[in-house]
Amino acid sequence: MAKVVFSNAMMIATGGAREAVFAVANFRELTQILIEHWPGLEELIEQSAVAVDGQIYQDAFAEPLAPETEVFFMPRIEGG
Repeated sequence: MAKVVFSNAMMIATGGAREAVFAVANFRELTQILIEHWPGLEELIEQSAVAVDGQIYQDAFAEPLAPETEVFFMPRIEGG
């Protein structure tokens, strides 16, 4: 099970949901389920950075997700 936590900016697209739990094997599967569940979320996911158990990723990846993984979607930070 992956626990997904959404930033405040994404909560409008999720109908006010702050977090959700899904049984998934990897990140790609998780994003597919999220898009099916909340169709307006696809563009926000593509524009987001992701933290998996505290490790931040700027690009999508197909890493396996361990049970009880926490995935946090946040606005992507550009530049330096």
